[in-house]
Amino acid sequence: MANTYLVNGEELTTFAQQLFEKAGMPEDDAAFHANALVQTNYWGIDSHGVIRIPAYVKRMKNGAINIRPNIKVVRGEQNLEVLDADAAAGFIGARAGMQRAIDNARKTGIAACGVINSNHFGAGALYARMAAEQGMIGIAMTNVKPLIVAPGASVPVTGNNPIAFAVPTYAEFPFVLDISLSVVAGGKLTLAIKKKEKIPMDWATDKEGRPTDDPQKAFDGYLLPMGGHKGLGLSYVVDILSGVITGGVFSKEMKSMYANPEDPSLTGHFFIALDISKIISKEMMQERMKLFKDNLKATPMWQEGAEMLLPGEIEYRKELERRESGIPVPVTTYEELMELAKECDVKAPLTILR
Repeated sequence: MANTYLVNGEELTTFAQQLFEKAGMPEDDAAFHANALVQTNYWGIDSHGVIRIPAYVKRMKNGAINIRPNIKVVRGEQNLEVLDADAAAGFIGARAGMQRAIDNARKTGIAACGVINSNHFGAGALYARMAAEQGMIGIAMTNVKPLIVAPGASVPVTGNNPIAFAVPTYAEFPFVLDISLSVVAGGKLTLAIKKKEKIPMDWATDKEGRPTDDPQKAFDGYLLPMGGHKGLGLSYVVDILSGVITGGVFSKEMKSMYANPEDPSLTGHFFIALDISKIISKEMMQERMKLFKDNLKATPMWQEGAEMLLPGEIEYRKELERRESGIPVPVTTYEELMELAKECDVKAPLTILR
């Protein structure tokens, strides 16, 4: 028996939006949240897509996520500000933070905005791309409760603290680099658990720090840093920007959305927007990024049939494929969604294509 079903992305978006609306979210916020999750699946980043809907809905219902937040500026001015998200869904708090950075960058050329008192914001590329869509370079990052072990440490010392960059190319897709600073994101463990699959031994450890291929033991244990001390050090930097300088929480002060399902995570984010139109025209940027891409594409490859890909290209191709054939959803997640639909009286269909 297959461990995933294929479903139509448009149906999935409508279904998710209705779930969030039934949980009490305003229509605009519910639409953004749903579109963001399904878009993440279109890109092939299934660990941060619709498998998280049940957890988000549960947190909305029990008050861990404030469905009608009062998001406001609490510190700074113009090109450096901090927003208090008022325990909003991370997607809504992050949208506000990046939009604030974009609006201010139009005036000053570059602007940054920190967000405190938020929740899990999904894939960082969602917000970095917001800037790229406006002809700007976007940088998005967030801190996470410690789950990475450092060499020699017996407990985790920092989160996998993802960071994303998006650069407009004015071509088929923008340049997008979105990485977490562990070998893999924790969501990939969740996905492996749902699919009943084993994981590579170099992804994570169990609670005693021993490497494991069991995703549940890894989920209950710790992640390993990407690139050793390099990823570890960059993770510290993200925590400083997202939590220390903004007046938000950092390190062990954050709460897990799974271990503390009734409490806001208190997550922090940090966004930077660079209005490159101040220094380069759209036409010149398009020309130079094409040259940049062409130079990469011309790289000789030793393996027959291999090609050099630009960051963001895999996601672009995956989206084309999935908009045509459908989005794979783990059977266990589909069943959870059907149960939620009954509980919330959601009427939108979610047809299994195969």
